Amino acid sequence: MDLAQYIDHTLLKPQASRQDVLALCAEAAQAGVKSVCVNPVWVPTVHEALAGSGVLTCAVAGFPLGATTTAVKVAEAAGAVADGADEVDMVIDIAAALAGDREALVADIGAVARAVHEGGAILKVIIETCLLDEAAKELACRAAVEAGADFVKTSTGFSTGGATVEDVALMRRVVGPDVGVKASGGVRTREDALAMIEAGATRIGASSALAILKTN
Repeated sequence: MDLAQYIDHTLLKPQASRQDVLALCAEAAQAGVKSVCVNPVWVPTVHEALAGSGVLTCAVAGFPLGATTTAVKVAEAAGAVADGADEVDMVIDIAAALAGDREALVADIGAVARAVHEGGAILKVIIETCLLDEAAKELACRAAVEAGADFVKTSTGFSTGGATVEDVALMRRVVGPDVGVKASGGVRTREDALAMIEAGATRIGASSALAILKTN
């Protein structure tokens, strides 16, 4: 198993500088990870820095709260793809998930999915598991699949908790074998990453990619 190809090397802190982002890209290219995940303002920088490296550019949308309108999420996602993003990680309407409003979730996710797919990119859907009960987690996963998402993702890493093995297993069970599952938030060691993969994750979001890939 090529563990590096599971990892989205991530820097989403608002105070990240251009120098920080370029350093992240250099680490990513050297390690051979799957992607570099950044806020939309850095997408052109990352796309340029990673050219020819084989590492993808990933951007977030509706991040970190998911509480913007669908139109804003669509514009943000489409703009990121136009700037060079190969992948977009969007945050759902968490209140809709807690209210059991599947129709609202499908409409929100579906609109972003269409915009992303039209640009030839893929969509990961962050459900923010730490804020949801089990029923809402299942609802959000089903809505993401119905809306055409390519992945479901556990967490932003900016809320009250991150990925757990239990949540990854639940998400894999609900979405089935054909949709990706991304574990993100608090995955800091090789052991953490391998446990998530064993539970069903096909992608790992981490700011500690080098520590995860380091073998002792």
